[in-house]
Parts: sequence; structure tokens; C-alpha cells
Amino acid sequence: MHVVIMGCGRVGSTLARTLEKRSHTVAIIDQSADSFRRLSPNFSGRTITGMGFDREVLIEAGIEDAEAFAAVSNGDNSNILAARVARENFGIENVVARIYDPGRAEVYQRLGIPTVGTVKWTVDQMVRRLLPSGSEPEWRDPSATIRLAEVHVNSGWVGRAAFDIEKATGARVAFLTRLGEGLLPKADTVIQEGDLVHVVMLETDAAAIESQLGAKPEEL
Repeated sequence: MHVVIMGCGRVGSTLARTLEKRSHTVAIIDQSADSFRRLSPNFSGRTITGMGFDREVLIEAGIEDAEAFAAVSNGDNSNILAARVARENFGIENVVARIYDPGRAEVYQRLGIPTVGTVKWTVDQMVRRLLPSGSEPEWRDPSATIRLAEVHVNSGWVGRAAFDIEKATGARVAFLTRLGEGLLPKADTVIQEGDLVHVVMLETDAAAIESQLGAKPEEL
């Protein structure tokens, strides 16, 4: 898949390298051409100098063919503006923005824009959100039989009970992350826009469950 990144600082450059290693194509945007020096010498993606929320700059970066967009510049306002342009103007579903101010992050989460912070943790979390075809294990038991993982959930599950995920997959919803805080699901807990779903499942069932949750739910 093609991913567009705004911001070539430590996070942006590390994210670009991580995505390229996973065989995805990358275009990275920054206001300063000097920032591209952070990229590895063998970086094969596109580098575009400009503002990441400018329509023409985004088109030059291939946003019309992209499946994911990450806004990781040093400015909260720029990141949110760019993320909203990518989602609302170009229809990019997998969008994430780096936000430094925790208070703002909660507001933007309610707008449906997942937000993350800090460098290494940011890159790991962004890969999980940008690449919905798989999950990143958060814990495995010593026998490698059981996996706890954050799993991408199709927007069609929003409004469904967390229990519906268990009934459909046979897995267990361990907890949700909602507006940056952990939430233990109850019988009446409903999946909301922006929720991160953490599932306990058999290692052997992981691929099938990821595929099932990545698609719209069938009638239960």
C-alpha cells in the first residue's frame, strides 16, 4: 500500500524506514528540504517540500492513491489540519496524527482522528493503525499459544456491542482504549469511533480473527 507522511523529523523518518522495510511505498512531506537528510541513503520513496495540508502538495505526494496518512510534524494544529484534509477531502480511512498536548488529543479523538505521542512508542502505534491488515502482539504466554493484540476493527463494528466481537470470533475482548484511557468492557459496552480494541486469542486463530474484524460484520 502507499502511505503519505507529513513531517520528516525523528518520528517521520523512522516511520518511513519502518514502512519501506515492510515493502510499502512511502512519500514524505516537510517544509524544509534539509529534513530529508534524516532518511537513509537508500530511501526509495518520494520527498516533497511543502505544507502537508496543502492540496497540491498532497496530490504530488500521491494522496489520491494512498491508503494511509500520518501527520507527525512538530505542530499540533498543522497535524490535525492535515489529518482532517486527508480524511475529509481525500477519503483516507487510515489516518493518524501526532499530538503533544494531551488535552487536545482527547478532543481530536472525538473527531475520529486517532492521536499518539513520543517517538518509539509513536512509530509502533502508527504502524498498527496505518496497516489494518494485521495486528501487533502486545503479549504472548510462555508457550506462545495465547496472544494479546491490538486488532484493527472495521468501522462497520462501530455501534455494535463488544460482546458481538466475542460471539463472532470466539476471541475475548480484553479491554478497549478510549480517548487514551483503558476501559474494561461490560455486557452493555458498545464500540465507539476511535476505540482501540485489544483482543486475547489463540495464536493459531490470529490471522482469521484479524481478517474477520477487518471486514464489515455479518448479521449476528
